[in-house]
Amino acid sequence: MFIATLIAEGLTAGQLGEAADRLAGVDCAPGAWHWIDEGRAADLLFMSHPQAARAALEGAFPATDVIVQPQAGRAKMLLVADMDSTMITVECIDELADYAGIKAQVAEVTERAMRGELDFAAALDARVALLEGLEEGAIDRCLDERVRLSPGASTLVKTMRAHGAMTILVSGGFTRFAEPVGERLGFERVIANVLEIAGGVLTGTVTKPIVDSTTKETTLLGALAERGLAPEASLAVGDGANDLAMIRRAGLGVAYRAKPIVAAAAGVRLDHAPLDALLWAQGVPMRDWVR
Repeated sequence: MFIATLIAEGLTAGQLGEAADRLAGVDCAPGAWHWIDEGRAADLLFMSHPQAARAALEGAFPATDVIVQPQAGRAKMLLVADMDSTMITVECIDELADYAGIKAQVAEVTERAMRGELDFAAALDARVALLEGLEEGAIDRCLDERVRLSPGASTLVKTMRAHGAMTILVSGGFTRFAEPVGERLGFERVIANVLEIAGGVLTGTVTKPIVDSTTKETTLLGALAERGLAPEASLAVGDGANDLAMIRRAGLGVAYRAKPIVAAAAGVRLDHAPLDALLWAQGVPMRDWVR
């Protein structure tokens, strides 16, 4: 048995009826639907062909996210999340580069790396090298002035922890941002790169080894082993090419406002709703959310 969860502001019973008809049209054998939260999120049960179901429903209704998955095991006990442009709204290295007057130059490389056009580690080294000589104080200024949490991020993390899940923030960015962000959001573990600083200025280097796609994947697999969990019990969410490996490994791999290469490969796309919609994906109604 499978579930298609439809998520949208102003979702109607008529749309859910149409969704059931669409599933019937591709031989998915739909059953009953029910509200998780009326007008916002609903589950539609069906028997078979999940890929056909996803194809039939994605894009069928305006500003609607569709999450198709097996009914069994939908509640996840591990969350592994990217930070930049996922749990927060910005790319920290681009914003930090603005304090050095080179944001456009750095942001162009960031965008290419996140699209998978450049080797992540080499691109990070090249961008950090451009920050050599920047005063350390710019980091705290950037954190205070530019870094904002993504809508729904805190509720997602705190609710999953309250339900017993392990939560890990793993970022190809920097500890000076990731540690305070992780604390604000309620993550129990934070993994990120270390910017090297000497004499109160950035040296233009990061401590090796670099946290990259492989690190994210091994973090997810290691946490599963530590908790004795099957891969199906995990949720991974990110937006860039360096998130693909962990997204593919997770039971529920989510592309959030993602680059095209990630959106095309992920089993789930969240293009419209905030991050706390991933609680609806797990069948959790708003009355049980922790804010």
